[in-house]
Formats: sequence, structure tokens, C-alpha cells
Amino acid sequence: MRHPLRRIAAVAAALALACAAQAQAPPSTGKITSPKEQFGFNLGDDYQLATYAQLTQYWQKLDRESDRMTLVEIGKSAEGRPQWMAILTSPENHKKLARLKEISRRLALAEGLTEEQARALAVEGRAVVWIDGGLHATEVLGAQQLTELVYQMVSRNDAETLRFLNDVILLGVHANPDGHELVAGAYMREADPPKRRMNIPRLYQKYIGHDNNRDFYLSSQAESTNMNRVLYQEWFPQIMYNHHQTGPAGTVLFAPPFRDPFNYHFDPLVPLGINLVGAAMHSRFAAEGKPGATMLEGASYSTWFNGGLRTTTYFHNMIGLLTETIGTPAPMEIPFLPSRALANKDLPYPITPQKWHFRQSVEYSITANRAVLDVASRNRETFLFNIYRMGRNSIERGSRDHWTNTPLRIARVQAAIDKERAMPSEERTVDESGMTRFRGAPLKFYEQLRDPALRDPRGYILPSDQPDFLTATKFIHSLIKTGVAVHRATAPFSVAGKSYPAGSWVVKTAQVFRPHVMDMFEPQDHPNDVPYPGGPPKAPYDITGYTLAWQMGVVFDRLLEGFDGPFEKITGLPSPPAGKVTSSGAPAGYLLSHQINDAFVAVNRLLRNGHDVYWLKQPLEAAGVSFGPGAMYIPAKASSRPLLEKMAAEIGLSFYGVPRAPTGDALQLRPVRIGLWDRFGGSMPSGWVRWLFEQFEFPFEVVYPAKFDSGDLRSQFDVLVFMGGAIPSRDGSPAARGEGSFGPPQRAENTPPEFRHMLGNLTASRTVPHLKKFLEAGGTILTVGSSTALAAHLEAPVSSALVERTADGRERALPREKFYVPGSVLHARVDPAHPLAWGMKETADVMFQSSPVFRLRPDAVSKGVKPVAWFDSATPLRSGWANGQQYLDGGVAVIEVPVGEGKLFLYGPEVTFRGQPHGTFKLFFNGIYYGTAKNARL
Repeated sequence: MRHPLRRIAAVAAALALACAAQAQAPPSTGKITSPKEQFGFNLGDDYQLATYAQLTQYWQKLDRESDRMTLVEIGKSAEGRPQWMAILTSPENHKKLARLKEISRRLALAEGLTEEQARALAVEGRAVVWIDGGLHATEVLGAQQLTELVYQMVSRNDAETLRFLNDVILLGVHANPDGHELVAGAYMREADPPKRRMNIPRLYQKYIGHDNNRDFYLSSQAESTNMNRVLYQEWFPQIMYNHHQTGPAGTVLFAPPFRDPFNYHFDPLVPLGINLVGAAMHSRFAAEGKPGATMLEGASYSTWFNGGLRTTTYFHNMIGLLTETIGTPAPMEIPFLPSRALANKDLPYPITPQKWHFRQSVEYSITANRAVLDVASRNRETFLFNIYRMGRNSIERGSRDHWTNTPLRIARVQAAIDKERAMPSEERTVDESGMTRFRGAPLKFYEQLRDPALRDPRGYILPSDQPDFLTATKFIHSLIKTGVAVHRATAPFSVAGKSYPAGSWVVKTAQVFRPHVMDMFEPQDHPNDVPYPGGPPKAPYDITGYTLAWQMGVVFDRLLEGFDGPFEKITGLPSPPAGKVTSSGAPAGYLLSHQINDAFVAVNRLLRNGHDVYWLKQPLEAAGVSFGPGAMYIPAKASSRPLLEKMAAEIGLSFYGVPRAPTGDALQLRPVRIGLWDRFGGSMPSGWVRWLFEQFEFPFEVVYPAKFDSGDLRSQFDVLVFMGGAIPSRDGSPAARGEGSFGPPQRAENTPPEFRHMLGNLTASRTVPHLKKFLEAGGTILTVGSSTALAAHLEAPVSSALVERTADGRERALPREKFYVPGSVLHARVDPAHPLAWGMKETADVMFQSSPVFRLRPDAVSKGVKPVAWFDSATPLRSGWANGQQYLDGGVAVIEVPVGEGKLFLYGPEVTFRGQPHGTFKLFFNGIYYGTAKNARL
């Protein structure tokens, strides 16, 4: 251990150097252009917004004018714009920026460092703080306050700002260039300022809009990939601050600390660090006379969910912050709410009702930013050392036997205690003063929590011979993008008596980002958040269960003992292993497994290039390979082999040549014309499917309500896709009126002419008759989530399974007190003999988010209705939270309904949820082709 006097001396010397540096730091004497000079208005002025193009020009100018700033492009956005990050620190720090960046990286990765070396690096280093803006582009405050912050950091010369610059490296990151340009450009297009509106025609991220803050563990989009690289591979900030703009009514903003629950995988220094920084923020608001900041139960924000820009940081040993602040360019009112007028732990400094201007929101944001910079400056060494300590803790936990206590495990132990004896008589004693003392339960019950079988894994192995190794490799890409260390087997090996082939992926838990690894492989056990017995469950911030490995259908083994083998560490994103095209002589055709999601890329390319594709109805053995129902057969043509070889090399698919064509029944696929529903302003579920269609190369057209209502759909489309929110349960409902969580319907008079074709909504009275004609004429319709309401409009013989009978004999939906599944992974039974499920196993993990569940009516079978997936257990919960899950038992999740010559498919669960559940993509992709395929005999 380092001698304490030496350590004190080292700290004193470092402080002296820091003070000297601060005293010597020259003020910024050059001309710094102000926002008013650049834009013609101050940031935050009423009815004014700077666009992203203007921000780019301004930041480039500030970069030239100031030696405190370096402007860096961290990548391109989805639409090809540069995504900017401003690095702000003192000129002296800029001179040694590479060294300071390396210190941050070494401390965060925590490998090869003793505690003494880590403390020395913490003395030498600078705290790295990330502050962003603009993620949700309609929350326009984020980008405007970030621009103001950058200006102030390069122009102010007060002692506090100079201290910040000396002690901290500030990463000012713009989170959504495309959305900023879209929203601000649309807003400023109106010449008359009071008439300006945020009437944007589409999602403010090319594909996923608001869900860009749900993509940070999948890392599928360009912007999230760019930011993840900065966070988890390059700079490793100790604090990251994510700005948002939805302040709770009657307040100005929400700031940490957050309400429970926090995720049990975090290092304890994470929530404690959040509370420390949050306290500094609230203290500064009060000190500056800025009331109206709430915390804890003042809003719904928790730290349970992974996947958000700030929440994924928790699983990487970083302090993630969120504020939600009121304010729009148009003046607004802070209303009087009696519940917000009395000071309490959630709102220590209430605000008086008043008119509120946008500039006030900018100033509150700057106060919050400076509070974060202040606490980072004053505790620089502590934050730097603590990220090292958390990393070492993670490595140590993954290197030995370790147990994670979860709510379910604690509940089971408590039940065992209650069963053995009555707690009131045996676990409480009264001392001589009359005070009640709790003795606690016998330690044998604690030992139940240390059952060897309940140990955390030491690692995971993803064998390379699993049916869809290409999808497993995509899962590995998501891990690597978030900084997880991954190894690949360079040769066959054995662990715990099981053999694995070369090329298998290996993910060990003895690594700094162990919390993230555990969260991606292990089930989430969300606590039962119910305020009182029998009361309504408290809604979570987001979904409660999301285990990515399960959603993606990845095959893996959990290893409870330490292991090693011929492993190499992966750097960069590995290419998928090359496939092969095998044949002897001149093959009659080629077989392709239906178990591989990427086989649909091959189907789409082949059909696009004029090749025939068949799905074989019966399993077969050929070319030394076993193929299940739905095996894909491609008759050979002169142009076949070059195309197949190209796909084998690029995608990793393997094609098996056969000397004779298979015999038996088959489905011959036809090229399809797909119409994907969307609406003005954009649907996130539809946007995700648009992204998926592009990834898997499906041909499609985005279709808006007016076109559905124009009739003659069958002459234009073969397949129509309606995601949740498209088809209302009844006319006059909020969905039918176009009212969603982000605003009321758009009016034609406020819409530029070029976007008016997007307006409108689907209705039961006007749209459904056209959809019925489309189906009867042989079309296929896929409905997901709430849009399965189409079945009721068509009087299909199915009904809701989630109902109960009232005393008067009527049916009503189960109340929330009895049934509530707010986003969890459930286990479902699948019929792999049905074409909709070809390529799947007999069970699947499905994403369920308050989803519809069906029962077949007595006449359903006689009318040709076929269940494809269903719940066959009273306990289908795999990951998350399911209050009243027993009501799911026997409910049907996926159904085929014949309508005339066509087919209607009902998908209750979210089979394409946020682009994550690759394990259920086949249910969706099969539906695209199965409905219009032609029966054939080979």
C-alpha cells in the first residue's frame, strides 16, 4: 500500500500545479463571435431557432477563433450529415490531449494497473464530461442550449470557467443532426414568427424518430453507433449528461436523483455518483434563485432500463444524467398545481405560476451544465479513480464465484422463512426499554441465496455450428459496438465436457463492462412495483425485460466455472464467416436453410434477378445436411452460381448443390409489391420495419392513409403491412383521430402542399371495406399489435383472451390491477410445421408490450383459422415483469385468418420490436411471401 504521507505530498503537488496552471491560463483575448452576431438573435429568443447547418457554420467559426476548442466529426448521420463533437478544455490541456485521453481510457478499462498507478493517473488526468443536445429533435432546447454552452466555454474568462477548463475535458456532442435540421428548418420556414409551428412530416431520425433513445444496446443506427464509439471505445467519460425537454407540469425541470428501481447489475458507485451530481445540480439551482427543479418521485424516470443514451452508461460504470426541462420558442405558462406548491423531498424549491420564455430554459440548462462541470472539477481525481475502481470490481466479480440478488430470489427466500415460522413471534424481541428489535432470519436462509447453481456465469459461449450463426454474429456486433470484449476460438475446444467448433464466440464476464454483458445475456427480474396490495402497478420508465440474446434467438451456453481455450480477442467488427457453394458436377439446383434470417436477403435478390425460388413443404436430407420444412430450393440457371457465390462471400450464406431436383409439394414464391403503412409525422414501429426491409432488401413502398382509402389496392400491392397504431379499434378513438403521444393530428391548412398527401388516418368505416376487398381478391395483410383490431372489423372468429365477465355477464378488458405486462420477454409455443413459422423451433421468446392475445371461437377451425404461436403455460415470463401472467395461459399470439382468396395474419406480440427480436423475424418475413405463394409440385 502506498504510504499515506507520500500520497498526501503527491496530491498537494498536483494541486499546486493545477493552481499554477489556473493562474497562468491566459484569458481568451481574441475576438469570439457571439450567437447574436452569428444568427441575428440570441439563443433562446422567442420564436427563434438556429438550424443544424447554422450550428455547423458557427462551431466551425468558433473552432477557428478559439484555442479552447477542437471540432471533431464523429461520423455521418443516417442522412449523411457530419455529426459534430466539440472538445472544450484549456489550451494547455489541448496540447496534451492525446495523453489525457489515454489516461481516461486506461482508468476506465482498469487492466494492467495497480491501485497506486491508478491513483497517480487520476492525479495527472482530467475529468471527462459529456454534455449533449438535440437527441429528440422536437425538444429543441437541447441543441440550442448546447450551442450556448459551447459559446460560453470559449468566451468567458471568469475564474470558475477557467477552473472548469483546467480541470475538465468537456465533450459537447450533437446527438441528432438530421432531426435538428428537419425541425428547426420547418419551424423557421414561416415568415411570421408567432405563426411558427413544429409541424414536421416525418420522423426526426430517418428511421426511428423518438426511439433513437432506445437504440443504444442494439446500436443499429448511425448516430447511436457514432456516440457509442466515443463513449465506450475512445473517451470513456466519467460523467455523461443527456438533455431532454419534457418538464413535469407545474415545475421547470426534472433532474436526478431518480426514482427506484435501479438495476441490480450496477456497481453501487453508479447510483451513489448519480445522487452526488444530482445534489450538486439542485443546490446550484437553489443558490442561483432558480426554483422549480424536481427529483425522485417527481417524475417517472428511473435507472432500470438499458438502451437509452444515458441509461446504457450505467452498465459501463459511468454516471449518467438526465434532465427534462420545459420551454418552447413560443412563450408558455407554468400552471398552478396545488400538488406542486408545497416543498418536499421531491420538490424542495417550488416555483410560482408565471409566463415562461425560452431563454429562461436556456439559462436553467446552463446552470445545470455548470453544476455538473463544477462537481467534476472539484472531484476530478475521485471520479477518475472511481471509474477505475468500478472496472476492477467488475473484473473481480467475473473472476470468482459471485451471486446477484434479484427480487424473485429474495421473495422466494422470504416465502421459505414465512412458511417455516411466524415472523411476529420468532423474529421480533422487545428489550428492557420496550424497544422492538428484529433478530433477523437464521443464516440457513441466506445460504439459499448462495446456492452454487445460482452463481453468476463466468462467461458465455456462442457455438459457431448453431443454425443461424449469422444472427449470432450480429448480436456480437452489438456487444462490440458498446465496448464489450469478445473473443473468437481459433481452434476446436472443450469446456465442461462439451466440445465447441473453431469460430465460436466467447464472452467472458471478467471484464470492466460486466454489468452490460450480464444485462444482455441474463433475464431482467423487475420488482413488482405496486403501491399497495391489489393496487394498480406503477408504470415503468420504459420496458422492463429485454434480454437481447434471447430476443435475437441466439444459442449460447452459460459457464459457471472459469474456463479458457484457444481464444483471440476481436478488434473491430468481425466480418461474418464466409459461406460456401458446394456441388459436384452440374447441379440441378441449390438448397438453402430456412433457419437463417439472412436467407431472406437471398430470396429477395434471387427474385429481383429473375430466378425461381421454392419453399419445400417436407423436410429432407440432401448434400449431407438435414433440412426442415420450408427448405429453400433454387433451380440452377447459367447465372445462378456467380450470384450465389457473391452472396456466400458477402453475407455468409451457404448453398448446397443437388444433382436432382427435390420431389414433393412446395410453395413457389412470387415477387411481391409491399405497401407499408405510415402517417404524417411518422410512425416509429413503421420506421423500424422500413429499416428492416432495407436491411433484408425487401421491395416496398411507404403508403399513407389517403391511398388506402382510394381503393383498387389489389392492382397496386400484393402485401400490406400495418404496424401498431395504424388501425383503430373503433372510429372516434384517439388512434382514429391521429392523436398519439407526441401531439394532435395535423391540419391541412398548416401543412406545406408537398406533404399534404401524408395527412389523414385509417378508419373502420372508410378504410376497412377497401382492405376487405384487397384480401378477398388474394392479397395478404400483416397486422401487428393494436392493428390486429382489423380482425374484429372483418368479423373474424377470434376474440380477446384478456377479458373477464362482470356481474351482469358482460365482458370487459382485464383491469390493470389484474393484468399488466409493460414490455417483457415471454416464452411462446410455436407450430414449426406452419409456413408462417418455417425455420423456427417449437418455442420462441417473444417481445410482449401490452399486446393483444386471442382466443379462437368455436367456429374458427371450420373457417380455416390456424393458430401459429400461443402461450401454453401460466408462467410464460422469461425476462421483465408480468403482473397476472396466468391470464395468458392458452391465449393465442399469432394467427392465420383466411379472407376470401387472401390471408390476414395477426401478430399480437411485437415481432419486430425496435429492430431487436431477430428470433421472431421469420414469423414476419414468412408472412410476406407465404400469403401470395403458389402451390407447386416438384
